[in-house]
Amino acid sequence: MSGKPTDPLPKNATEAQGLLIKAFHARYGDEILPVIDDILGRQGRALGLKAKSKLPDCLLSTVGAAFAKNFDPSTVNVIARSDEMFHIQGSVCPFGLENTSRNLCEAVMAIDREYFSAATDGNTTLEILKTRAAGDPICDTVYRAKDKGKDVKCKA
Repeated sequence: MSGKPTDPLPKNATEAQGLLIKAFHARYGDEILPVIDDILGRQGRALGLKAKSKLPDCLLSTVGAAFAKNFDPSTVNVIARSDEMFHIQGSVCPFGLENTSRNLCEAVMAIDREYFSAATDGNTTLEILKTRAAGDPICDTVYRAKDKGKDVKCKA
């Protein structure tokens, strides 16, 4: 192991991924952000397609409910969940990006952006209102359906 014995150990795979992301960002700066966005976006798309294959429909409320099953309820609150909006707030960044940069958060959040996009057939946008990465006290994210109120048909 190349780390120092005093370096904190990751508690799970997401924290380990976060350590790797932060190390690459420290080494290459913002120049690496498009690569992080691309790779994590592909991971999110793969996860979203897998989730979609197991869901009865691709409505934002359904996808949000499935997504929320992966949360630690002690660190993430679902503020609202409907066919038009899924709003969550978290007290901890699962990737450990606290006090890094908003730009790094946005690149990493490609994983969630593309998860929701894939699982809702491209019918979702992501807005990051607040982020622990920028020093905010919480992460505050809103996913919105693009085709609000329309009868959304899922593609097979």
